[in-house]
Amino acid sequence: MPAALHTDLGCDAVGVPARYGLRLLGRMPSTGCVFADSAWWWWIVPAGSDLDLAWPLPSHYARGARVPATGARLIRLPTGPSPYTPPIPLYLMVCQLTGAAPRWPAGVGGTARR
Repeated sequence: MPAALHTDLGCDAVGVPARYGLRLLGRMPSTGCVFADSAWWWWIVPAGSDLDLAWPLPSHYARGARVPATGARLIRLPTGPSPYTPPIPLYLMVCQLTGAAPRWPAGVGGTARR
């Protein structure tokens, strides 16, 4: 991570095969740091961005941003002061690109009963 960026929320990473990289980058309203090698593109997200989310295949969620990549390099600086890509828009875009329906935990988005 670039030294000037604060990672107070911890770091995880979401990877997609390189064939989705440019399309995903072009659809995101804002991005944090993006790293890539020849096979995968990795978006930095706050730690715990997999809580109650099932990231669709072929994406890969890497806790601690420990990515199974060789020679990944920073290819995109954040569009703002945060190193993080917002995880919910990223999740929705990954679902759209991979043809997967978003899966939310039971009870999320439902109406509350009183």
